[in-house]
Amino acid sequence: MSAIKGLFKDTAIYGISSIVGRFLNWCLVPLYTYVLSSSADYGIVTNLYAWTALMMVILTYGMETGMFRFMSDERHDANTVYKTALTSLFATSFVFVAVCMLFIHPIAQGLGYEHFPEFVGMMVLITAMDAFDCIPFAYLRYKKRPVTFAIIKFVMIFANIGMNLFFLLLCPYLWKTAPHLIDWFYRPDYQVGYIFIANLISTITVTVVLLPYVFQEKYAFDWNLLKRMLHYSLPLLMLGIVGIMNQTIDKILFPYLYESKELAVSQLGIYGACFKVAMVMMMFSQAFRYAYEPFVFDKSRAVGKEQMYADTMKYYVITSLLICLGMILFIDVIKLLIHESYWSGLIIVPIVLFSYLFQGIYSNLSIWYKLTDKTYYGFIISSIGLIINVLLLWFLVPRYGLIGAGFASFGAFFTMMLISYLLGCKYMPLPYDLRKFGMYLALTLVLMAINHCLVTPWVWLNYLIKIGLLLVYVVYMIRQDLPLYSLPFIGKYFSK
Repeated sequence: MSAIKGLFKDTAIYGISSIVGRFLNWCLVPLYTYVLSSSADYGIVTNLYAWTALMMVILTYGMETGMFRFMSDERHDANTVYKTALTSLFATSFVFVAVCMLFIHPIAQGLGYEHFPEFVGMMVLITAMDAFDCIPFAYLRYKKRPVTFAIIKFVMIFANIGMNLFFLLLCPYLWKTAPHLIDWFYRPDYQVGYIFIANLISTITVTVVLLPYVFQEKYAFDWNLLKRMLHYSLPLLMLGIVGIMNQTIDKILFPYLYESKELAVSQLGIYGACFKVAMVMMMFSQAFRYAYEPFVFDKSRAVGKEQMYADTMKYYVITSLLICLGMILFIDVIKLLIHESYWSGLIIVPIVLFSYLFQGIYSNLSIWYKLTDKTYYGFIISSIGLIINVLLLWFLVPRYGLIGAGFASFGAFFTMMLISYLLGCKYMPLPYDLRKFGMYLALTLVLMAINHCLVTPWVWLNYLIKIGLLLVYVVYMIRQDLPLYSLPFIGKYFSK
């Protein structure tokens, strides 16, 4: 239990940069919905960031996990593993930038942005630097320095927010009141472009901040080690590609699933904005993964690791369902943070929340093929999920629009979760308490149904009911599995 408490402490600290940070960035969404001329403009942002997420996975090619794997092996020097991975990422990122800049106009034309090749160019630079930065960030995780990790993440977050506010709020104000101060660089009609400029500035900033950790240890490079790392990591690259495509393929294909390109981009903007509403679940899953991956490899030789992994999954599911329930109960409050012209897409939020839940469970289940070095199974499972995702998108989106895209992700991640669990039972069986998972899921669905049916004419009473329903879940959770004294940070204030 103490090891799991340590894991959740790290998760909480990583969550400061992940959850709070992403929330702050998420707060830019209402700014975009109010400032940008139309939802189609936000559709451009959604589409290009989807491509960026895909390229990010390709450029990191599984080196994060590979680095953790080889650092945990006592036969290898940790610094040599780190510097070998760092050198490899620097070389491939440099080549990527050089090739893309050489063919920037054909690439921009192929993506449908022939009039804005600089948008694509900026995203190329951002992606390359982010890919390189992932290794120093992984090094901080390996060194168990979550506070430093969080601080540097916040540097990037606040730089991005500050630049967005500068370009999208302050500059338009100055353009009206004192244009001579900014007319040498500012263009009022370049709204979407300034979003990418802000991101580029923040990425450069965090890369500079990370440089001391790049040069912290003496340089070491082992070509034979790199080949072994690539042998381990490249299957994870294929896994990563199909995995990220499961998350982004809807935003990439969306413009091609409508007869009208203008309507498609506009709907994509609404879809992308409402998708952001459900990102709290992804934020928690990401913060958990940052702490969980090093934890898994660190405890891979520990006695009783099977029960430890199973208990960790239990607490993940319990907490995730609490987040799902809370967001669904109070969706009418959360929606106030985005412009009302986007509210038509809020119907997808519960679907997306459960999709993220299945995705998080699948990620936790993946330890069986990572620890048994059967990473090719991850590729097979994710490929099946991607095929299902694409087929459902092709069939459902033209008929049902945004809801169809939401259910495509739901179906894909549910299938992946189920297949991974069944294969895990064969190759690395763990004592998961399925009955308990079912009880929490049933309780969540019942409370959601009560909330949907029990609506009164009085707003204040409706919110009391919502709070009461949420408290029912919390009390059940505390009594059954999560006594207050076991919680990190606050547990010391409660007795057994």
